[in-house]
Amino acid sequence: MKNFPLAIGLALLFLSPLSAFQGVSIIPKPVSITQNKGTFTLEKKLKIYISSEEIRQEAELLNNLLFVTNWKGYPIERLETTADSNFIFLKLDSNLSSDHEEAYSINVSESGVEISSQTRTGIFYGIQSLRQLLPPEIEYTDPSLVPKNIVWKIPAVEIRDHPRFEYRGMHLDVARHFFPVEFVKKYIDLLAMYKFNRFHWHLTEDQGWRIEIKKYPKLTEIGGWRDSTLIGNYGSGRYDGIRYGGYYTQQEIKEVVQYATERHITIIPEIEMPGHSTAALAAYPEFGCFDKEYSVATTWGVFEDIYCPSEATFSFLEDVLDEVIELFPSEYIHIGGDEAPKKQWEESSIAQEVIRREGLKDEHELQSYFIGRIEKYLNSKGRQIIGWDEIMEGGLAPGATVMSWRGESGGIEAAKMGHDVIMTPNASNYFDHFQAEPTDEEPISIGGLTTLKDVYEYEPVPEELSEEEAKFIIGSQGNVWTEYMHSGAKVEYMAFPRAIALSEVLWSPKDSKEWIEFLDLRLTSTFERLNILGVNYAEHFDVKRAITR
Repeated sequence: MKNFPLAIGLALLFLSPLSAFQGVSIIPKPVSITQNKGTFTLEKKLKIYISSEEIRQEAELLNNLLFVTNWKGYPIERLETTADSNFIFLKLDSNLSSDHEEAYSINVSESGVEISSQTRTGIFYGIQSLRQLLPPEIEYTDPSLVPKNIVWKIPAVEIRDHPRFEYRGMHLDVARHFFPVEFVKKYIDLLAMYKFNRFHWHLTEDQGWRIEIKKYPKLTEIGGWRDSTLIGNYGSGRYDGIRYGGYYTQQEIKEVVQYATERHITIIPEIEMPGHSTAALAAYPEFGCFDKEYSVATTWGVFEDIYCPSEATFSFLEDVLDEVIELFPSEYIHIGGDEAPKKQWEESSIAQEVIRREGLKDEHELQSYFIGRIEKYLNSKGRQIIGWDEIMEGGLAPGATVMSWRGESGGIEAAKMGHDVIMTPNASNYFDHFQAEPTDEEPISIGGLTTLKDVYEYEPVPEELSEEEAKFIIGSQGNVWTEYMHSGAKVEYMAFPRAIALSEVLWSPKDSKEWIEFLDLRLTSTFERLNILGVNYAEHFDVKRAITR
């Protein structure tokens, strides 16, 4: 740990048993917490009650969480009214006064726990907060690892909570490097614990196509594999010479979608177009503008290869999207739209004919036409598009949601035009950047510096927007691009704890954030959980480990 003497000193104070929070340490910070006297202790005779069969799935997830306290499991029973003692009561209550569908309340007394919400999602988030009220050892899945003298106590509290933003997202690029289903599930579990509700799954790129499309099997047979991988810094010329690839079958996709749905996370798939399409063109070169041989990219960066705007290409993409729609119930489909060089369109007779036929001004308007056609097709299937802020060049498709990554200017412009915006500026929301000053101790990264504090202090709503315009900022997202992340352990190192900081930015009231309190109390507490869960988070801010090293 480097340059954190103040953090260590404060931590020694905050970590004492007399901490003002007395064991109440929840991330993201709830809207309101009132701590009362006493505790509730989980005992073998505990029962889990549900007000409706509709939330039995959430009760089962809670029972699984409590496994190490009673590995025989607790009985789950229907109950119309609150129990007298030794209970956890999950209560769907349509009479709760809240404008937020994801809102929940928790009441813990010496007799039991009641979690209430208008929705299943709110019940689930209440369970995630209850999880953090329990000792970190609740995260063990093997009862033999739990200290024998532990008492499962929950402090008596009243919590009223709801999220600030509708869209609370994390991203994972599986095209540059591929990650197995089990890791994707682990990633989803971590997002759910911190109340993220969107998982942006980046499935196609120049370096690999990762989703099975039955009508076009060569997308994975050819496009899913590259001959080598850059292993040094960009431009170093260092390659490993090893064939690399992989993809998800449609059955695996369905499995992951179901897993995320059970944790109240919507997966938004991204199918890149018109650029970042080298892997697809290596499989089906007829959808490029020229009769040439394409190869799946072995290095990073922006490539001139681009889909040709022919009718055959649109038919191909519509076929692909039809299968994507069948797999993903998300309202949104991300279609990329970023970093699409126009050189091949400038030289293509097909592209130039489309420009003339459609009365377009130039190749930028051709990209707008391309995106607009895809949007219209997806709209006809009941879906909406998200695109990176480059989709604004040449004119923005009518109903598009803009993901602003090249700073905030694209998002500001889109919000002023009345379009929904997801803020993900690279300065604060790109978790492939270094998180501390580059040293021999820091693993190779794409470049840039985005510290934990940069993330925590990020404000998604720009000051330039009026109150009415600000309503179009529906949330924000952290992006994990994996050029230099060859393993799940490296993804965890780069994403955590920065994703945890972002969770608080997106959930908690703007004026409730306190950097030192977050860093030295609540983050320290959550590190104990991550240790048990086997998460390879960056230790720069783990005060306890820094003290003992």
